Amino acid sequence: MLTGELKSKIDQIWNAFWSGGIANPIEVIEQITYLLFLRRLDDLHTLEENKANRLGRPMARHIFPLGHDAKGRHYDTLRWSRFKNEAPAEMFETVGEHVFPMLRTLGANGQNGGNTDGSTYAQHMKDARFTIPTPALLAKVVDLLDAVPMDNRDTKGDLYEYMLGKIASAGQNGQFRTPRHIIQLMVAMTAPTPTDTICDPASGTCGFLVAASEHLREQHPSLFHDPALNQHFNHGMFHGYDFDNTMLRIGSMNMLLHGVENPAITYRDSLGQEHGSEAGRYSLVLANPPFAGSLDFENVAKDLLQTVKTKKTELLFLALFLRLLKPGGRAAVIVPDGVLFGSSTAHKTLRKLLVEEQKLDAIVSLPGGVFKPYAGVSTAIVFFTKTNSGGTDHVWFYDLQADGWSLDDKRQPLLGEELLGTRPARALTDAEHAKNNLPDVLARWQTLASPPLPLAGEGRGEGSPEHQRPRTAQSFCVPKAHIAANGYDLSLNRYKEVVHAQVNHRAPAEILAELARLEAEIAQGTKALAEMLK
Repeated sequence: MLTGELKSKIDQIWNAFWSGGIANPIEVIEQITYLLFLRRLDDLHTLEENKANRLGRPMARHIFPLGHDAKGRHYDTLRWSRFKNEAPAEMFETVGEHVFPMLRTLGANGQNGGNTDGSTYAQHMKDARFTIPTPALLAKVVDLLDAVPMDNRDTKGDLYEYMLGKIASAGQNGQFRTPRHIIQLMVAMTAPTPTDTICDPASGTCGFLVAASEHLREQHPSLFHDPALNQHFNHGMFHGYDFDNTMLRIGSMNMLLHGVENPAITYRDSLGQEHGSEAGRYSLVLANPPFAGSLDFENVAKDLLQTVKTKKTELLFLALFLRLLKPGGRAAVIVPDGVLFGSSTAHKTLRKLLVEEQKLDAIVSLPGGVFKPYAGVSTAIVFFTKTNSGGTDHVWFYDLQADGWSLDDKRQPLLGEELLGTRPARALTDAEHAKNNLPDVLARWQTLASPPLPLAGEGRGEGSPEHQRPRTAQSFCVPKAHIAANGYDLSLNRYKEVVHAQVNHRAPAEILAELARLEAEIAQGTKALAEMLK
């Protein structure tokens, strides 16, 4: 948990960049990321030195290379703990002329090149750019970052998340950052297990993968005592794709600071490249892909067009998720509402595919302002399981009307911090539920997995209490046959029934009599006023 003091330090760093001439938030977070990586390299090198000293042996691994760089500077002087004590002008030259060229070399060598920290992050360093404009700004930022505690995994992960929250240029090309509490809801509902292989094909800052890793730490802490599961967690479980190199660096650093040693965060045009080696590889897909309109057919991977012939990115991403999942794999993805009721052949084909050939589990309708201030588009979360043999009996709908935050551009919290999110500190009252539906949607979803209950009067068991809720309730189930009869329309409003309240109006004669009486009073008052003016 971040304290106000730590947030204040981060704000100071951010303000230093702003006043120092770098106003682009992406550039700020990128430069901070480079510096944090340099600090991590130095920490790892110190760890190796201490280990060698304790054992009385030579260092087994040199994070910083031995010898000198191309300009004759000894690599040991390029460590964070060395250059942070230099005068600003000297530090500026060290970082710009020696440290960043060394970083680019790390990227060129790759993770197996020998002198790296072994993380996926090193692979994204080959085009590292040093853009801090003045020695004074560099010295100030290094001083501020050096004062931030980075020993605790939770703290440094939260610190980076706090900085990512300052990226205000989101919303370009249909991309915008998914609120953390919505990510946590999707992760909690899909409940990742220690054997899952998880993918986000539009990973951005890796928010979904980070949340999944945190969920596993909380719900399955024993996995780290099993060597095989521990190895899988750090080297095989998490996969993210993006075609923005800056986002790849930021995302992989986010994973690194949250304690995942070597996630596979790689460059890939998810909709443009064939997916031969990736097809059927993952057991869980979590994503909020960009809704960036249409692509040209020639720019779309042919294996996706075999599933559904369309140019629309939101439909192509759904086809991609089906392609990536292995049989039995599950997905939780955010889609614009148009996917649920669009009337084109591609829309209908894809919805029918989900309902008839896979197992469509749930549609959670999100409130319209959930992505403000970046976008006001109406969206929903689609949950499905890949079976290739059907399995949809009912589809569960939930009308999520409040996520704990105001739905205007300010997105202010409506409750105390302890009552926000999916797991508040105590049960919410009805008034509090009206402001935060997240605990309710999670609790009701979890009952769907509980043993069947007998349906009243039908003499057989089928489903959880959710199956018995009326269509006027906030959540309810709809049989597959009813959905098929409605052309596979999956919009909640198609099935939700509205209760009209009865209002008793006064009889017309009574209203006319009242009007006559009021007119008589007005005429009498007017006459009295005229008499007074004579």
